[in-house]
Amino acid sequence: MENAKERLAQAVKEAEEIVYSYLPAEEGHQKTIFEAMNYSVKAGGKRLRPILMREVYRLFGGQGKEIEPLMAAIEMIHTSSLIHDDLPCMDNDKYRRGKKTTWVAYGYDMAVLAGDALLIYAIETAVKAFAMTPDAAKVGRCIQILSEKTGIYGMIGGQTVDVELTNQPIPKDKLDFIYRLKTGALLEASMVIGAVMAGASEAECGTVERMAAAIGLAFQIQDDILDVTSSQEVLGKPVLSDEKNNKTTYVTLEGIEKSKHDVKQLSETAVDILYSLPGKNEFLEELIEMLVSREK
Repeated sequence: MENAKERLAQAVKEAEEIVYSYLPAEEGHQKTIFEAMNYSVKAGGKRLRPILMREVYRLFGGQGKEIEPLMAAIEMIHTSSLIHDDLPCMDNDKYRRGKKTTWVAYGYDMAVLAGDALLIYAIETAVKAFAMTPDAAKVGRCIQILSEKTGIYGMIGGQTVDVELTNQPIPKDKLDFIYRLKTGALLEASMVIGAVMAGASEAECGTVERMAAAIGLAFQIQDDILDVTSSQEVLGKPVLSDEKNNKTTYVTLEGIEKSKHDVKQLSETAVDILYSLPGKNEFLEELIEMLVSREK
C-alpha cells in the first residue's frame, strides 16, 4: 500500500502541473477574477478526476498529450462547482481543505463570477485538444460528454434536487438520484473521456461508465461516513455539517454499518468491471481501493 500511496502522490503532482499550466495569467484589468480562479483551483484537493481520466486513457493504450487539456478542464469544472457549493445561498461553508473558501477570501460577488468563469474557461481549455490529436471527432465527443455530465442532466441537475430538498427528509430514490448526478456524473465524465480519447469502442465506454457510477456512489457514501466519524483537523472542513444543515444522507437513511458494507460492495463491483476490460492498470485498481478506504 505504501507503494500505491507514493504512486498516488506522484500522480497528484503530475496532474497538478498539467492543470496549473492551463490556468490564466494574473494580469490586466480583470486580474481579480484570474486570482480568484487560481486561488480556488490551487487550494488543494485529491485531483481525482484528472488522475482517473488519464489512468483510463492509459488502460486503453492511450499515450500522448492530447488528454491534458481535458484533464485540466474537468478539474476546473469540479472546482467551479465547489466554489458555488460553498456560497452562503448554498451550504454557507467558510472553510474547505483547511483554507478559507473563495467567497470568504474574495467576497460573494467575486466567488459567483469565479465559479462562472471556471465553468466556461474549462470549455475554452478542452477545445485546445483539437489541435493535439489527429482524430478531431474524439474531442468533439468528449466536449459533448463534458457538457452533458456537468449540466442539467448531470451535476447541476443533481444539485438542483439537492437544493430543493434542503431541510426536508429525502426519500431513498431521490437521494440515489442526487448522488448519481451530483457526484457520479463528473467521475463518469472523467473516466469515459479517458476511454474515448484512447479510442475505446462504444460498448467499452458504456462499461467504463458503469464502473465510474459504482466508484462515484461509493465515494459519496464514504463522504457521508466521514462527516460523522472524522474530525475537522483530518477532513480540512467542518464535520457534522450534514447534521447541522439538517441533511438527509446515506448514513441517516441506512445507518453507519450498512453504509460501510455498501461502500465495500460497490468498490468490489468497480474492480470486477475493471477486470472485464481489456488492458491492465494496477494503479487504477489501487486507486479505487484507496478512494473508498480514505480518511479524508
